[in-house]
Amino acid sequence: MLNKSFRILCVVVALSLVAAACGDDDEESTEASATSETTTPEPEPVPETTVPESEMMDDPEPEMMDELGTIVDVAVASGAFPTLVAAVEAAELVDVLSGEGPFTVFAPTEEAFVAALEALELSAAELLANTELLTSVLAYHVLPLAAPAELVVTLDGQSVATVGGAEVLIGVDGGTVMVNDATVVTTDIEASNGVIHVIDTVLLPPAS
Repeated sequence: MLNKSFRILCVVVALSLVAAACGDDDEESTEASATSETTTPEPEPVPETTVPESEMMDDPEPEMMDELGTIVDVAVASGAFPTLVAAVEAAELVDVLSGEGPFTVFAPTEEAFVAALEALELSAAELLANTELLTSVLAYHVLPLAAPAELVVTLDGQSVATVGGAEVLIGVDGGTVMVNDATVVTTDIEASNGVIHVIDTVLLPPAS
């Protein structure tokens, strides 16, 4: 009877151990499953997209430059010659210098006009009001031909007739170009009907 009871107890203990072992396996399996479910898979790398050269946009071409204006247009647009522009308007020479040309204009700087007014003992208003004198002075600054710097430097020692009929003397000394006693300080400002050279002195025509 004792042996039978002992065998039964052994069977119960064995079953308990097996059940416990199965429980541990289930728990480990559950934990592994939970871990597997909560782990976020790393995203697959996205392949780089290569745009074919034929589909690439070309750099925009620079905008086309506006066509050159006339000598008057260029002088006005530059803003550097307010007295000269006012003189041209007062002498009613806008249409002439806006014509087909070609012309070469020796444009005095503002400082040159100040010095000329002092020499003439005139105010700017008085000069602009004296149409005859104004027209004579302005005509003495215009050649009836296109004379870019490369041509002017070949005229060393020569006299060239202006549109007013009087002549100016061209002198070249090294890199310095003179028109009478005026020095050319800027060359080749292009216009549709000629060219502008800037000078540092107002040219006064010879007395008639």
